[in-house]
Amino acid sequence: MLTIGSFLFYACSKDNSAAAGKARLQVYLTDGPGNYDEVVIDVQDIKINYSTDSTDGWQSLSNVKTGAFDILKLVNGKDTLLGDAELNSGKIEQIRLILGPNNYVKVDGQTIPLQTPSAQQSGLKLNIHQDVNAGVTYKLLLDFDAARSIVQTGNGKYILKPVIRTSLQAVGGSIQGYVLPDSVRTAVFALQGTDTIAGTYTSGGSFMLKELNAGTYTLAFSPSDTTYKSQTKTGVAVTTNTVTTVDTVRLVQ
Repeated sequence: MLTIGSFLFYACSKDNSAAAGKARLQVYLTDGPGNYDEVVIDVQDIKINYSTDSTDGWQSLSNVKTGAFDILKLVNGKDTLLGDAELNSGKIEQIRLILGPNNYVKVDGQTIPLQTPSAQQSGLKLNIHQDVNAGVTYKLLLDFDAARSIVQTGNGKYILKPVIRTSLQAVGGSIQGYVLPDSVRTAVFALQGTDTIAGTYTSGGSFMLKELNAGTYTLAFSPSDTTYKSQTKTGVAVTTNTVTTVDTVRLVQ
């Protein structure tokens, strides 16, 4: 019980920190190999735009991991998390990766600054044109091509002209529902076999279990008022990029 209680406290703290009706976006950086010792980029911000206007409408993601990243360490399937944020549902049209001035390449042990063309100093704009739905977690992969992104000039200088391929995919789904009477605060768990995968509490009767992998779950309902009986609902299917709504649960005494 202590273990389940601890899990539920963590899960509920996590769920309650996110506003209702939000999607979750995780931004990862990866790379293809390049013929250098190091390629370091200075990440300062990540912005998204729900419009096609390249000038206005930009908003920064929260919880962006800023700093220097050697992208040559992110090859052969490796990646690193740059940002993890709750955001409004809708259609993301564009994303902008903002780099600082401390970008460099290391060649034969020599560190050489990477110059950035003035047209890209406001940030590299990438087209997305994909919907994000409330209650669903998405992974946006920024695949940085180091070999094509660095141009050597005739006078020995190196210019950074980022070539990045984007891929946005839903990585899970959610379960939502309603418990009556709505005055009874009820703990709700998503189970697979004997494993507790997620948990939350009802708020005004409603609940949502987020970030669930596709699969079939059993829901367990444990009312805080012990005059009501605990109960389960089996065979609840979750599919990727979908919020599954279950029938209203009516507690009995």
